[in-house]
Amino acid sequence: MNLLRAITVQTKPTKQKMLAAINANSLDHLIDETVPAQIRLEQPLSLEAPKGESDMLEAMKVFAQQNKVNRTFIGQGYYNTFTPNVILRNVLENPGWYTAYTPYQPEISQGRLESLLNFQQMVMDLTGMEIANASLLDEATAAAEAMTLCKRAGKSKSKVFFVADDVHPQTVEVVKTRAKYIGFDVVIDSLDTLPEHDVFGALVQYPGTTGEVRDITDIIAKAQANKTLVAVATDLLASALLKPAGEMGADVVIGSAQRFGVPMGYGGPHAAFMATRDKHKRTMPGRVIGVSIDTNGNQALRMAMQTREQHIRREKATSNICTAQALLANMASFYAVYHVQKAFAPSLAALIT
Repeated sequence: MNLLRAITVQTKPTKQKMLAAINANSLDHLIDETVPAQIRLEQPLSLEAPKGESDMLEAMKVFAQQNKVNRTFIGQGYYNTFTPNVILRNVLENPGWYTAYTPYQPEISQGRLESLLNFQQMVMDLTGMEIANASLLDEATAAAEAMTLCKRAGKSKSKVFFVADDVHPQTVEVVKTRAKYIGFDVVIDSLDTLPEHDVFGALVQYPGTTGEVRDITDIIAKAQANKTLVAVATDLLASALLKPAGEMGADVVIGSAQRFGVPMGYGGPHAAFMATRDKHKRTMPGRVIGVSIDTNGNQALRMAMQTREQHIRREKATSNICTAQALLANMASFYAVYHVQKAFAPSLAALIT
């Protein structure tokens, strides 16, 4: 495809030279040779004539008016939230943030890397875990990633994964679908029955999808005695008041950062997080921002770990989902900083004066 893009912008003599180099007579010939006939359309798509920017915006408004804003109820991982205007204007609506790609060049990405480092630290503090990544796609796929982590990092020979019956329904469906195609069986049962099952890993919800809050320390310990790694899907904001899942012995903690100033957006996108024990860091999917030293001896930030091998290792990869919701993770990070600053500003002012 890169070659095609290059050919289309060249002059005619250059096109012919490039086509000759690959033994193609024309662009149509090149397409015939490279794109399998069974995946090609038999006829062009029936599309309207191209529109200008103004006309396209009007057309999109017509589509937007078909959306219906229904009454929402607390639960199942989606919550109304308020996005502070300073974050709305300077991050979500700022192309310097919303068009930014993966910070492969740390020397020009220190600001974004610092924000993602804050995100990781926020997740670690609120979950009580030792290491966190710089976001995943959403809570449901993070749960599926936690399932595969439990298999890689655990010692159980079982191919069965346990899901508590009070896990959010959309999460259950994604886990079941992912398990089907990688050869795992999923058993869904009451949380209290977890220690009775011979499973390599388990997913529990804390608080549950109905809002129930219970101490699951003993259940986690009993499951771990059977070589079961336990992943806990948690509410990050609730963890500011409740006992963190990490303090109850969880091996992996996942969830959504949507409550930290990210609009519901009709169900997404929302940045997910994953935190785990330090001993599992090499098998954790996603990217981890770390602190390093530059050539001048100054503190600098970089992507310390980035499991990008999913492009080449396929079924042996740590993860096959490349997307990290970095923009929304940055929003959540700034949301936390914003509220901490508001909370402590009077005290700081008193110290300064």
